[in-house]
Amino acid sequence: MSKKAFIFDLDGVIVDTAKFHFIAWQRLAASLGINFTEKENEQLKGVSRVNSLKKILEWGNKEISPAIFQTKMDQKNEEYLELIKTLDVNDILPGVHDFLLELKELGQPIALGSASKNARPILEKLGIKDLFDVIVDGTDVTKAKPDPEVFLNACNHLGYTAIDSVVFEDSVAGVQAANTAGMISIGLGEQDILHEADEVFTHFTNMPQDYIKTLLNKKKQ
Repeated sequence: MSKKAFIFDLDGVIVDTAKFHFIAWQRLAASLGINFTEKENEQLKGVSRVNSLKKILEWGNKEISPAIFQTKMDQKNEEYLELIKTLDVNDILPGVHDFLLELKELGQPIALGSASKNARPILEKLGIKDLFDVIVDGTDVTKAKPDPEVFLNACNHLGYTAIDSVVFEDSVAGVQAANTAGMISIGLGEQDILHEADEVFTHFTNMPQDYIKTLLNKKKQ
């Protein structure tokens, strides 16, 4: 059987931590007197913590000193880490666990490619860290998606080329990063938002039977 590198984003693909990010950013914005709604939160998906705070300050037309900026970033991360303590195996998104187990059974290499600096503790909470051969997260890369650095790093660690890699993403920036690298991009979410992906599914449970075998024979469009 042929092999490909299977690379997964974390937030919105394996687990929905977006709700925790939203609560933490909303609390931070409120502490600065800035109104922060789900509409603004959507624009922070796949964006680094530094750039997210910059955006929030722009929206609120506020300026803060570098020292306070760092304090606020630390505060947001502490709140977020406190919120994710409640995560367990039941928080894995539908169909993901079975998909990962099937990849393992078929001997396919699996990597995580996420901007999150908390990827490892989250995977441990979910009880699936051992299913990943390689974990590349926000501590390993300097360029944010749509730059493909995180995915290229992951496939290099697995010993595969970009053309033999498949990426699962829920954000436009992530899909664009996979496409830029020349990898097969599978979008998880809404077709009208992720239309740049090679294929889009609402959940892993919506994928056809034997979809892994289809992907192994699939060529980049």
